[in-house]
Amino acid sequence: MLNEIIDKGLMFIRYLYNKSLSEKSYPKAIKRWFKSVTGYELDLDNPKTFDEKIQYLKLYDKNPLKTTLSDKYAVREWVSKTIGVKYLIPMLGAWDSFDEIDFSNLPDRFVLKANHASGWNMIVQDKSKLDINAARRKFNRWMKTDFAFIEGFELQYHDIKRKIVAEEFIENGGNNLFDYKFYCFNGKPEFIEYIGDRLTGQPKVLFLSTDWTPEVFTDGIYPEFKELPPKPACLAELNELAGKLSAGFPFVRVDLYVLDDGSIKFGEMTFTPGSGKHSHWNPPEYATIIGDMIPLPPKN
Repeated sequence: MLNEIIDKGLMFIRYLYNKSLSEKSYPKAIKRWFKSVTGYELDLDNPKTFDEKIQYLKLYDKNPLKTTLSDKYAVREWVSKTIGVKYLIPMLGAWDSFDEIDFSNLPDRFVLKANHASGWNMIVQDKSKLDINAARRKFNRWMKTDFAFIEGFELQYHDIKRKIVAEEFIENGGNNLFDYKFYCFNGKPEFIEYIGDRLTGQPKVLFLSTDWTPEVFTDGIYPEFKELPPKPACLAELNELAGKLSAGFPFVRVDLYVLDDGSIKFGEMTFTPGSGKHSHWNPPEYATIIGDMIPLPPKN
């Protein structure tokens, strides 16, 4: 318990320090952070691995559209115009603060999201069991925090106008949810990270080619599926949608879901997976093989 309190205190101090830095200090700060979490030096002049290039893109790929597409609220309009409204998870409401939410108007199951972050979600499967006060404390803390400076300078989140969004709860049969994460390079999907068993216990993963052939690598985060999951009937459509959504970006991961009725739903656009620190590619040479797929823009 004491160690947890100390860790949270140190994290808050690092957050305040990162937030206080000037933009010209970001490269040095990212290098220091990267060395602390990966164990090796970051070469921003000649990045080679996937993680190194993610750090480079944080600093030098300054396309303002990345902020819009990282916004869980604003991205909806862009997705609607780009591929169609039918691919959006129905939204139940959006608010500027937690106390604006009228929970009596929400269904028994829903998902609350802070729009200005990655992973700041609350899955509610039984509204009668929701601790409103605990939820309020969590969202109030999130709404006061600039996610860009939590870890590794994910700067695309910095200028997002903060909101709380409620979406319909979605699932596959058996309280599961199948996640199709398309790694897209220069607008072309190159491989898929398929994740299942998110809601039933320990998530499992399998990396596949875009034709559903298992790849020879993994990223070492989750255990792998022992057997090949069923190929989705809509795989061609998934590839097409990922290509449309990723067009114009050196790298972005496009997350999609396929529900039991065959419908496809948009999850999110992820420009800095794991902030570029969670990828322990195995075999190790794939850190560079995959990094080679990212075309880097010149420094601005």
